[in-house]
Amino acid sequence: MRTHTCGDLNESHLGQEVDLCGWVHRRRDHGGVIFVDLRDREGLAQVVFDPDTPEAFKTAETVRSEYVLKVHGRVRRRPEGTINPKMPTGQIEVLADHLEILNKAETPPFPLEGDIEVNEETRLRYRYIDLRRSEMQERIKIRRNVTRCLRNFLDHHGFYDIETPFLTKATPEGARDYLVPSRAHDQAFYALPQSPQLYKQLLMISGMDRYYQIVRCFRDEDLRADRQPEFTQLDIETSFLDEDQIINLMEEMMQHLFKEILQCDLPDPFPRLTYAEAVRRYGIDRPDLRIPLELVDVGDLMERVDFKVFAGPAGDPEGRVVALKLPNGCELTRKEIDDLTKFVSIYGAKGLAYIKINDRSAGKKGMQSPILKFLPDDVVAAVLERVDAHSGDLVFFGADRAAIVNEAMGALRVRLGADRGLIEEGWKPVWIVDFPMFEWDEQGQRWNALHHPFTAPAESIEQVQANPGKALSRAYDLVLNGTEVGGGSIRIHQAERQTAVFRLLGIDDDEAQEKFGFLLNALKSGCPPHGGIAFGLDRLVMLMTGASSIREVMAFPKTQTAACPLIDAPARVSDAQLRELGLRHHKPQSDKG
Repeated sequence: MRTHTCGDLNESHLGQEVDLCGWVHRRRDHGGVIFVDLRDREGLAQVVFDPDTPEAFKTAETVRSEYVLKVHGRVRRRPEGTINPKMPTGQIEVLADHLEILNKAETPPFPLEGDIEVNEETRLRYRYIDLRRSEMQERIKIRRNVTRCLRNFLDHHGFYDIETPFLTKATPEGARDYLVPSRAHDQAFYALPQSPQLYKQLLMISGMDRYYQIVRCFRDEDLRADRQPEFTQLDIETSFLDEDQIINLMEEMMQHLFKEILQCDLPDPFPRLTYAEAVRRYGIDRPDLRIPLELVDVGDLMERVDFKVFAGPAGDPEGRVVALKLPNGCELTRKEIDDLTKFVSIYGAKGLAYIKINDRSAGKKGMQSPILKFLPDDVVAAVLERVDAHSGDLVFFGADRAAIVNEAMGALRVRLGADRGLIEEGWKPVWIVDFPMFEWDEQGQRWNALHHPFTAPAESIEQVQANPGKALSRAYDLVLNGTEVGGGSIRIHQAERQTAVFRLLGIDDDEAQEKFGFLLNALKSGCPPHGGIAFGLDRLVMLMTGASSIREVMAFPKTQTAACPLIDAPARVSDAQLRELGLRHHKPQSDKG
């Protein structure tokens, strides 16, 4: 139906007859001459209708926004003074001699371009309209380019693209499974995969050596800006590579991707931080290194002060006292400090102590703070020396259980970086390594795997059994500008070690055989050392396009309530369908009485 796309026309097509198809982006009637900006996926082309072609002109008078047209005409140079340098096709226009309306359109529910704010619910309900916007088209195009670039890199490095099943078995991955009842198997359920973890390990046991898959995954969990019930990840597994080799190869892939798509150079090599160092310096294991603020431990300076707010946590093995210097922080008003105090309370902090250093050379007389009267001069001087504070700076303090301090002060660091314009330009990737193997669940009184139960420990299994709380794993995460974009590990490849880890996690031999017998049997069949990683493709594209959430880079996302307004899903099904599956609706009992 068409010879060219709208956005591809340029001066090389001058004098050529062309057929274009697309949507009416804008129609303008200028005193007997009608201009239509015709839009398709590749861009805009200006089409001109004049009375010399009366039939086409008459039809053009009837077209409206979002009508679908087919146009035939000749490419010509735009008259002097009408060139639009902001448009790729701004040097030319098409003088039409034939126009066919392929379909009419009702007035769209919201304008496709402009600064008018449209709520997300409406945009998702009319997603087929929303996706016509140039911003969304560009994001989907970049997503296509990203996946193509990643595939090409992995294909070049000997990886096989292998599909794994969607109908699988529930496994402990840290979130709830979506369950699918089986009509053929009474009272049995499939689970949609939270990841292809076990299948890709089985592929390594099968001798496939290098596997990847751009795969859809499903998690029934609470949603945030970077979470969806179904999402896409780039899944990778390799045999006979250790963690350094996998990290180096993935680094090369990310450097290639950003150079190819964004024409920018990532650092070479990426910095690496241990989990312990990341939490100590930034309060979090996914630090945004663009923010030049760090937490500094001052607990040793506070152990003997009379101020129990500091002395208590300083003397508690589970406590922590930190200082955070904000350059030029004396500019903050009392109201701004009060707002920050409310902010950290969200994370469990009971308050936010601070010292304003108006004039450091004047000692305490040159400072402002409600806590100065509780702190000896030498302690204050030692704290300011340790954080390298200068006149005009402000020092915030966090003191509580370490988990609360880390979360609250880590969040404060990010908030201050954004509010004070301290976030540096560019990309700051960092690998986080040497994660703890386990974390203690107080409520369940048991150990949980920090990543997943198939991650290999860094020490011998005897050392892990002797002190699970100190055991480190061979796991690694890639963090980009404060967002975790990938995570992986070396896997356990020996059945005895896997069984021992299951036992530490409270999974006895019978339960392990029931849930993971197929894996344990496979590990006994000559399993090679192997490891891998998975990248959140939606998150990666979100960062690369500057979008505010992953919903902005997915064609058909769900809302934050895991619903799809476009097709009204999820929806109830008929009783007949339920009977086929041996299920029925359960009506909650009333609260009478």
